[in-house]
Amino acid sequence: MPMLLIKGSFHLSGHTAPDGDTVPFIPDYVGEWKLVRGCEKPQPARDGHVDVRLEGIDALETHYEGNYGDEKRQPAKFGDAATDALLTFLGFRDIRRTPDPHHPHDMISATPESVPGFILTNGADVFGRCVAFACPGDPPGASGYELDVSARLVKERTANYHLLAQGLAYPTFYQGLPPVLRDALADGKVEAQAGIGVGIWSIVADALGDVTVTGAKIAGMQSITDDVVILPKLFRRLKEYFSLGHTTLDAFPAYLAGAADKFLDLTQDRPKEQIGLHRIVQITDTHTVRMTLPSELILFKPK
Repeated sequence: MPMLLIKGSFHLSGHTAPDGDTVPFIPDYVGEWKLVRGCEKPQPARDGHVDVRLEGIDALETHYEGNYGDEKRQPAKFGDAATDALLTFLGFRDIRRTPDPHHPHDMISATPESVPGFILTNGADVFGRCVAFACPGDPPGASGYELDVSARLVKERTANYHLLAQGLAYPTFYQGLPPVLRDALADGKVEAQAGIGVGIWSIVADALGDVTVTGAKIAGMQSITDDVVILPKLFRRLKEYFSLGHTTLDAFPAYLAGAADKFLDLTQDRPKEQIGLHRIVQITDTHTVRMTLPSELILFKPK
């Protein structure tokens, strides 16, 4: 699939909160941001950086605010590990966290403050973030031009695949990413699950691990911030729901219907667009939430 290649550097200086699937990037030639497709063009900061959202993956939330201003995070173990793994893969070292007096989350710094690399992008999201594959080192083509991105390149060069193979992110796909690259990323989950599994896929007794499909026992906000590991998209919907003042899951299906997320069920021979995650989220025993499909079999439509 042809994607725009942009050469530059990943930066931490002055940026307080990278996470496991988002990192600031500055092109060598800042004008190349204008080449990124999308209805919402990336708007670079004064120093030229734009937050790059990693294509095809979702790591546990480390500082999600949403619509109601009360910032929450998922269990720290895997969210912090994903951030560290992303920065280490890109070439940072000596990663440090210090309290931020203005935010609930920590400031993150590392050595050096920037590392060279490149991104491969097919466009920006509705928030103006550049959605891309992030790669360290020298690019395999000229900056500002399109490059045919293969499954092999995704597996061998990208932080996106690395995080999946380490069991530190979920494959999460949106329309526009072709099946061959979706399949390549899904292989990262398979790699992480091999044997007893690693990261969120660990099946070691008493280990904290993913319960998105098997069922998460939810008693309130603290359950999703401290106790269970679930698909971040499901976490975000639950966080918003509890932020509205709900104390039980009784109205959660209705909330999901109203949120009107659009998606395709990839298990169907001819997938048709569906509206509302209530179609693939079940509530059992009044306090257990589960999704009926793993994330790699869902194709979301951007809002």
